[in-house]
This record gives sequence, C-alpha cells and structure tokens, in this order.
Amino acid sequence: MLENLITSKTRLRLLVKFFINVANEGYLRGLASEMQESTNAIRKELNNLTEAGYLTRNEDHQKITYKANQKNPFFILLQQIVRKYVGLDTIIEMVLERMGPVHRVFIIGDYVQGIDSGRIEVVLEGNDLNEEYIKQLSQRIELEIQKEVVFYLTEQHDNSGLLVFEQELINNTLPTV
Repeated sequence: MLENLITSKTRLRLLVKFFINVANEGYLRGLASEMQESTNAIRKELNNLTEAGYLTRNEDHQKITYKANQKNPFFILLQQIVRKYVGLDTIIEMVLERMGPVHRVFIIGDYVQGIDSGRIEVVLEGNDLNEEYIKQLSQRIELEIQKEVVFYLTEQHDNSGLLVFEQELINNTLPTV
C-alpha cells in the first residue's frame, strides 16, 4: 500500500533502511551496492530526503554518511509508517493475542540493518511459550503481510537485534493476565 503513495522504489527502500532502526546509517556507494542500484539513483533520493529534512548528512574524512533525522517533527510518524509497512505491528499484535507470557520481542537479521529482504526473523523471549500456536501464527502472519516470518523461541535472549516489545515488570515480576 505504501508503494502506491511513494512511487520510487529506491526512496521506499531508503526509508525502510533508515527508519526501521535509528542506529542504521549508510554512505552512497555502500547503499548502492546493498540495494543493487546505481549511485546516481541513490544520490538523487538521498539528496531529496536530506533536503526535506528526513535524513541528516555527516561528512567525516571525505566520507559522507546519512542517517534518520530524529529531530524532524515527522520522525516518529515516519518510523511508525515504515514499521507498519514492514508488518512489525501486525506481528506484535498477533503474537501477544494468545502466545502466552511473552517478555520481549526482538527483530534480528536483515530488517535490523534496514534491508527489506522479505524475510523477518523474530525472537520471542518468555517462559512456557506456546510452540504450536506460533507454528500456526507464522502462516497467518505471512499471508497478511506478504513476507516470510521465522520465529525463534527462547527463555533468555542476548539483547542483540531490535527490541520492538517489552512487557512491563511490576516489582520484578510479570503481571498476570
């Protein structure tokens, strides 16, 4: 749906790159290589997004890097739109619906680096997670967001990846539902 609003595939891929994870940054040639696009196409979109204030441009030792401009008034909104486009909100909602005691949810793999590969890897951290439900759920989610979703279940994750959900702790214990 977002591709109907943003008709440039290159611009859409750059928005995913920089707004899925604020730690992501890139430089012209690296982005061109990663996205298998010409440097001219990438340069044009980087200039447009920078001029509009959505990206910041930093020059260090003759290397120019770009990243999301967190001071832009639309930053949070753009991040929400990109995450909705990728399907992260759908994954979180469906997982929490009947999954069991999920403590945290992490995204790992390509999407953490902002690469829209079509395969979303999700780590679910918690005790007594319902493995049968997750098998059914991954198929439902894939149909809904049109991307492959791979779940990993663990009782304790190493904090790598992008934290997209964390259950609030009350007195160092999880709230009961």
